[in-house]
Amino acid sequence: MRVGAAQMFIADSLAVNEAAILRLAAEAAERGVELLAFPEMSLTGYNPAVLGRPSFKEELKGSLDRIARAAADLGVGLIVGRAEFAGERLFNTASVFLPDGSVHNYRKIYLTDTEARYFTPGTGHLVFSYKGCRFGVIICRDQNYPELARQIAAEGARALFILSAHYYQPGEARWKQPKNRALPIARAVENRCYVLLANAVGSHIGMVSLGNSLIADPEGGLVVMADEASETLLTYDLPGDNIL
Repeated sequence: MRVGAAQMFIADSLAVNEAAILRLAAEAAERGVELLAFPEMSLTGYNPAVLGRPSFKEELKGSLDRIARAAADLGVGLIVGRAEFAGERLFNTASVFLPDGSVHNYRKIYLTDTEARYFTPGTGHLVFSYKGCRFGVIICRDQNYPELARQIAAEGARALFILSAHYYQPGEARWKQPKNRALPIARAVENRCYVLLANAVGSHIGMVSLGNSLIADPEGGLVVMADEASETLLTYDLPGDNIL
């Protein structure tokens, strides 16, 4: 199975982000990708002024419906980061849209201090099956906690997708690069699974994310890594053994 991670810019516009996701999804389908992950909050962004608009929830519903249709039309599973509204609570969520119309949601558990002022932490992990393989999804800071990846691997996940948006002030973005590269590789080695990191790139909410999306193999090998400034697609063909 060919899997992928999309590195993309996140704008202060639901429409712009949706268009980028659909464009990258179509490109991935042309390249034979069957399951593609996008960065954390890639659809909605983080800007409170955007998320708080009275019409935003209804606009978001329409956007999610169109992404679900694209997954079905393209025959590609799409893992999309976005804000999720549930009553009075707000979650940092990854939604998995599969071509058969099924949808799986994972809510970020380990929030940053800033996120905790706005978001509610999730309470459960996600492992899903697709085309005979098991996959797990976590979000950004979740990668700091090895027990979460270990639990996902114990349930048979062959690959772990990490949706990230490593937005920092420029100096911090630079010195945290080695850490944010090392942790996905460590999770791959510890759990003998593939890890695909889809990170944001460029500036958003007054900060910057330096990309470096990557795919690591179970030996800790860095299969491929993106640069720190470009929108791009990373792909890898999972070997045919160990499928369900």
